Amino acid sequence: MIRLVSDVHGAVAALGREAPGDSPLLVLGDLINFIDYRDNEGIVTDVAGRDFVDEVVRLRSVGDYTSAGELWREHSRGRETEFKKLYATAIANAYVEVCAALEGVEAFVTYGNVDNPTVLREHLPGTARYIEAEVIHLDGMTVGIVGGGVPTINSPGEISNDEMANRLGRIGPVDMLCTHVAPAVPALSTDVIGGRQKGSQAVLDYITQHQPKYHYFGDIHQPQAVTWNIGATVSRNVGYFRATGRVFVHDAD
Repeated sequence: MIRLVSDVHGAVAALGREAPGDSPLLVLGDLINFIDYRDNEGIVTDVAGRDFVDEVVRLRSVGDYTSAGELWREHSRGRETEFKKLYATAIANAYVEVCAALEGVEAFVTYGNVDNPTVLREHLPGTARYIEAEVIHLDGMTVGIVGGGVPTINSPGEISNDEMANRLGRIGPVDMLCTHVAPAVPALSTDVIGGRQKGSQAVLDYITQHQPKYHYFGDIHQPQAVTWNIGATVSRNVGYFRATGRVFVHDAD
């Protein structure tokens, strides 16, 4: 049995309750919470204020990413150094809290688009193993884990399609593929809130070529579809953990 979570987004209490167990836990990225689009709470609200976040979320929800970006730049203009320090402190504190919930847990952790890979790695407990792109052996299977998010807002956890393809190429064929991002299948990669597609063509190409039996991912909080067959591969979103508080369990039996 293998347990998986993705998009923890600061749900420390739920992670602390659900993470311990008799089987390994795979954490597929986005451990901290910048903005929860359900209630607009998060690091950005704590640093920049509720009114600013409300307007950013409104613009992004209607698909006006250009205006949202301009609003962000205007808000920080002249205060870039101040905000950089405030965000760095808030991010480090967030990782201290969420990583503490993994203490004593056999966990394999990769990162998503909102993560800062360096800071995440610094705060993981000794029982948790950081993975950027690697094959591990669990439950009699080869499991390929590849981190990184698709480019959207130039956050530290984003990587290019070429870099994703390079990482996937390094792991080679596996029985189970685990990524933060969805494959570029519209129903899997489109969030119904905002309607923006965030799928990875490199992940889809890998699945089409190698046909792992299973593919697990996160990133899309309100997907149009949770599961999709891509040839012989079953591709499945393991869920928005901050909202569900539930671990997804893979059991081949």
